[in-house]
Amino acid sequence: MRPLTRIGALASALAFGMALATASHAMSREEYKAGKDRIAADYKSAKAGCATFSGNAKDICIAEAKGNEKVAKAELEAVYQPSSKHRYDVNVAKADAEYAVAKEKCDDKAGNDKKVCMKEAKAAEIRAKADAKANLKTASADNAAAEDKREADYKVAKAKCDRFAGEAKEHCVDDAKARYGK
Repeated sequence: MRPLTRIGALASALAFGMALATASHAMSREEYKAGKDRIAADYKSAKAGCATFSGNAKDICIAEAKGNEKVAKAELEAVYQPSSKHRYDVNVAKADAEYAVAKEKCDDKAGNDKKVCMKEAKAAEIRAKADAKANLKTASADNAAAEDKREADYKVAKAKCDRFAGEAKEHCVDDAKARYGK
């Protein structure tokens, strides 16, 4: 692994670790802005580090820097506004970044080797995006199923309240509403 790639990988791992650490609590607007500023600074630094390279090595370095930036931005969004859509966006950003780097690496090859390399890179991107889409659909289905279960459980709890009258019944219904988010 080239030194710059290791630095990018370490920065990405650090960013992901920070994202996981902050995932347990809501990210404030200030933390979000600081994260965006940090990502921009990391990108600028990584891109400046590419100046020591020339030719295709420089192109690969720049593709890695841009990819790391896009992935970090998507991860930040996923922490700031957690949702299955943002997790999908992270997976797509990773697929796009890996594809961009793979394409640049293919430029070092010629003839049929280059053609095969490009097709392999495209196939890997398509597989990664298909997996991301499947995960999004699964998450959506899981959320719908959970909502259906919660609604059914609420109806049962509410029906159990019918055995009470007056204030006791109101209290029972209020508890059911609170328990099932109604």
